[in-house]
Amino acid sequence: MTAPNVPAAPRLAPAGLVYLLITSIGWGLTWPVMKHLLGEWPPLSARGWTGMAGAALLALLALASRQSLIVPRVQWGRLVLSALLNVTSWLTLIGLALLWLPASEAAVIAATMPVWAALLAWPILGERPTLKRTLALLLAFGGIAALMGGNGLAASLSKLPGIVLALAGSFGFALGTVTAKRFPVKLPPLTSASWQILVGCVPVVIGGVVFEHPDPQVLSAVGWSSMAYMTVVQFCISYACWFAALARLPASVAAIGTLLVPVIGVVASAIVLHEPLGPGQIAALVMTLAGVLLATRS
Repeated sequence: MTAPNVPAAPRLAPAGLVYLLITSIGWGLTWPVMKHLLGEWPPLSARGWTGMAGAALLALLALASRQSLIVPRVQWGRLVLSALLNVTSWLTLIGLALLWLPASEAAVIAATMPVWAALLAWPILGERPTLKRTLALLLAFGGIAALMGGNGLAASLSKLPGIVLALAGSFGFALGTVTAKRFPVKLPPLTSASWQILVGCVPVVIGGVVFEHPDPQVLSAVGWSSMAYMTVVQFCISYACWFAALARLPASVAAIGTLLVPVIGVVASAIVLHEPLGPGQIAALVMTLAGVLLATRS
């Protein structure tokens, strides 16, 4: 008896995997870079101005790729909503969270975004939560509980504002992701990214000017290098590679591939910033990544 013909699984495009790896490395290294920059510049100004510059570079890249920058009038409402959720809230809340948390721990909490997205898909998209998604949420909260352990009650309470802010930022990004599926912004990828980052960074920059009064003269050479890294790598190269990866890989593969981001963030923060990498941090990373894997595979 001959075996039935079973279609082979489609091969993953090597170029897509390379783009995904570049994206994960770029975003992962942003965590220690941003944490260092906060020692020289306040969070809203650091995030807002680098985002504005990154949006300009993405716009130039879009033009070079022959993508129109014109936004139809009917798309502006969706674009602004997506920008406020995916950019404004993320940059603001995560930037402030780093004032209370090490970069490695903020990266772990931020990795819970796919879990929130899986839960929000029920009321917004009608996708009922499964048992796996419920377990994913429990694992993610278990990871956060491991981070709350600290070195005692005082250490835990001192982390609480940062944990709340990081969770709020992750939740807002997840809400923006699910809302974008319900009300998609119909623009070319680079055009959409450049406009969303630009629009989303405007409130962040205004907040920095009003409340922080940043002084460029206080930035050291390392500080300027950090600003350049966030502008070119975080907002331009990584986003461009992300869209290139999405064009060549299944969405599920791309989503799981981004799990490298918190891993790289944790390891890089331990090496560059000498942040602790003990049993608590490792347990939190493992539990959070396990929860995210369950959420993305269910």
